[in-house]
Amino acid sequence: MQQGYAAVLCVLAVLGLEAAAPGECELTRLLQDKLQYEMRLQYMKHYFPIDYTVQVQYEEVLRPSNITRLRNGTVSEAALRYLWFHVSSQAVLRIREVLPEKHPSWKYTQELCQLFDALGEEYSRYRQTDVETVVADLVKLIHSAGAESRSKAVRPKALLDNCLKVMRMLYGVPC
Repeated sequence: MQQGYAAVLCVLAVLGLEAAAPGECELTRLLQDKLQYEMRLQYMKHYFPIDYTVQVQYEEVLRPSNITRLRNGTVSEAALRYLWFHVSSQAVLRIREVLPEKHPSWKYTQELCQLFDALGEEYSRYRQTDVETVVADLVKLIHSAGAESRSKAVRPKALLDNCLKVMRMLYGVPC
């Protein structure tokens, strides 16, 4: 079994892709289960008013096209996963900020936050000092409080749709 795992790591190294840690893979599988279409539709669309939007920073909207552009700019897979984690966890927090505790989506977003917290612990075990400058700057922008001037209105379901699409792009092959 370990020889097969080592062979996969070797192939990924040859291809220039960094393998995701086993803990990351398990947590992203759990996230994928939580982000099923029916759940996103129910909790992020049906339980919200029609055309409801959340104000997020421009940088907090991470689409597959952004990932493709960054990949073409030779940003490493590990750095892209690091960026995805920060953008997605921040998006879930933005959605959660607008919900009262008795809202039907409150428990769902709380479970998503717990999964992202566990993923954050997984990332804290690794050094992120070698993250490309582009990604490091984006993460700083996402967590800066003064960037509200570059905000846009986005539907909660769209934020989670993008989260899932990008997660599948980044974790599909290594996991």
